Amino acid sequence: MSVLTVVAIGGNSIAPGNQEVSVARQQQAINQLAEHIVALQAAGHRVVLTHGNGPQVGLELQRSAIAHQQLALPRVPLAYCVAATQGGIGSQLQQAFTRSSQAAVSLVTLVEVAADDPAFSAPDKPVGLFYSAGESALLKAQHPDWCFMEDAGRGYRRVVPSPQPRHILAAPAIELLSAQGFIVIAAGGRRGTGGAHYRGGLSER
Repeated sequence: MSVLTVVAIGGNSIAPGNQEVSVARQQQAINQLAEHIVALQAAGHRVVLTHGNGPQVGLELQRSAIAHQQLALPRVPLAYCVAATQGGIGSQLQQAFTRSSQAAVSLVTLVEVAADDPAFSAPDKPVGLFYSAGESALLKAQHPDWCFMEDAGRGYRRVVPSPQPRHILAAPAIELLSAQGFIVIAAGGRRGTGGAHYRGGLSER
């Protein structure tokens, strides 16, 4: 009987630094990762793969802010950025698994959270690039609604709310696809299992 194995990868592990943040570089890192996941599947594991997306979400938010400032385009909400990066990373993982002739499917996954989760008023999840103290102060001046925190001695990063997940809405679909032999990529997002959030049936933002 196959063993169900959940593998979690960090968003930073596939976006290896401020100087090489690109889709092409991320695909290279994902291709290397996929080799190990395929080996697990071949050894009798049914793999469900979840991932972080902190750097990717931060970049999407920054692109949104620049487009708003420079071109007056509407800002992109945080929840949309989370879902968009889930889809992008999921697509890249599927491409990598397809090259290895391994069936895979990715799900943009909604996760229920509490409407009164304290994280909404106390952001603490780092996203995006690392900045010096001076750079973060300048960005804060440009974007007063942004929050920054020092991250593990490596610099300052923007922080956003990351409420605790209560329930993965697509859990039955994940179980069904896994039982059919697919590598399932799901619940990608903040906290690694966060996914795109909703509160009380309403979109987070």
